[in-house]
Amino acid sequence: MPSRSVSTGMRRLLPLIGLTLVLGGCSSQAVPAGPAGGPSTGIVARGEGIVSGSPDTAAVVLGVQTRAPGARAALDANTARANTLIAVLKERGVADKDLRTSELSINPTYGGDGPGRITGYQVSNEVTATVRDIAAAGGIIDAAAAAAGDAVRVQQLSFSVADDSGLRAEARAAAVRQAQERAKQMAEAAGVSLGPLLSITEAPGVAPPVPYATQSSRAVADVPVQPGTQELRVSVDVVYAIDQ
Repeated sequence: MPSRSVSTGMRRLLPLIGLTLVLGGCSSQAVPAGPAGGPSTGIVARGEGIVSGSPDTAAVVLGVQTRAPGARAALDANTARANTLIAVLKERGVADKDLRTSELSINPTYGGDGPGRITGYQVSNEVTATVRDIAAAGGIIDAAAAAAGDAVRVQQLSFSVADDSGLRAEARAAAVRQAQERAKQMAEAAGVSLGPLLSITEAPGVAPPVPYATQSSRAVADVPVQPGTQELRVSVDVVYAIDQ
């Protein structure tokens, strides 16, 4: 009989033991480990540097769209106009390396009496031209319209800075200064002294080009092109030890 009472008591204690083990495991995970394996202590701050620059490069996406009853006829008509467009772009000073075909598609067109009836074919050919003289971008769009006629499509115009290394360095320095100042403010507010710098990391991020899309199928004479300015942002995270 005594052995039976001991066994019953153990059965009552087992859930409590399991609960203790679970809680113990949870508490150990809640404390992050530091570099030396101990609890992580320190002051973490993020700074952001923002600088503005004037774009010096434009990317123009020009499309040629043609239709015909047959796929071969639509493709031939498109090829002729696209070749004329590319020749004009080269005449306007766009280098071969700055020209690329960004899209080419051949699709049937439907309509007529019954559903699913093919009435013809549509061919679209898009060319992306990198213009390194922004002042010439408007004239290039005008010339493209004259070369391709009603088949031209100005799909997108975007601006960027070809070499942004100087701007990025300036933004990075500003981000570090802001992060350091924020860390000092937090230390003063907490009544502690700022210790040595433990780590500094640049957060990933790239400033995209500024796009200007248009739905117009025709370009007009003297197209105005205003690149404006472009912002470049750099974020930096710093970690300081707390001086005990």
